[in-house]
Amino acid sequence: MGKYEKKKSRKNVIINLLSIIFLILLLISSIEIIKWYKENRKNQKVQEKISEAIIIDEEETLIDFNKLKQINKDTVGWLKVNGTDIEYAIVKTNDNSYYLEHNFEKEYNKAGWIFADYKNKLDGTDKNIVIYGHNRRDGSMFSSLKNILKEEWYSNKENRKITFITENEESIYEVFSIYQIKAEDYYITTDFKNGEFLKYIETVINRSIKDFNIEVSKEDNILTLSTCGNDNDYRVVLHARKVKNGEN
Repeated sequence: MGKYEKKKSRKNVIINLLSIIFLILLLISSIEIIKWYKENRKNQKVQEKISEAIIIDEEETLIDFNKLKQINKDTVGWLKVNGTDIEYAIVKTNDNSYYLEHNFEKEYNKAGWIFADYKNKLDGTDKNIVIYGHNRRDGSMFSSLKNILKEEWYSNKENRKITFITENEESIYEVFSIYQIKAEDYYITTDFKNGEFLKYIETVINRSIKDFNIEVSKEDNILTLSTCGNDNDYRVVLHARKVKNGEN
């Protein structure tokens, strides 16, 4: 075999090898896309089942927690964020990893579910209730939380009201800080010693891309929502103050 034939043979081998690698990658990608579609579709069906336990009208929202707990005993609340697609039953377990890869029916699912920090008690004593959710490309879970960084969202006062309902009470929270930041543990602090809470409030207000002119005192309780930005190194964060009885 001459030099030309050897060179041509090596070239054909390389082309064939690259073709095989391409086909393998294409097969893997196709499998992942199918899995992604099935996981999203499954969670859509779960959400439809959950909606049977929720009645929403112009005056109030009624949550049948008994029915929700028949599906998942970890249910602790229901959350609605105006100006987004966030209307979800909230779960909580004994760690912050389980619901990253399990849905409301506790089936393995990379879409996960919306869950409260395991350190929260949800008994009315939490200074900071922290709730997490994935930023899914199909728009589900906490994907639309990214809306909060847009001027058309935060300039609408109605969007700044967060509804959070537990078995014990229905609460309205008013947004006082929104921002994007590199992943950290500080903003998800749930317990505070003397003076730490006010320092925390000052810090997260200074981070906000919008001055909401909302005063938060040491007697207040807050709600924090968190999801990944489009870059997984960053987090999109919202903080809101619980409106007390008798306040407008």
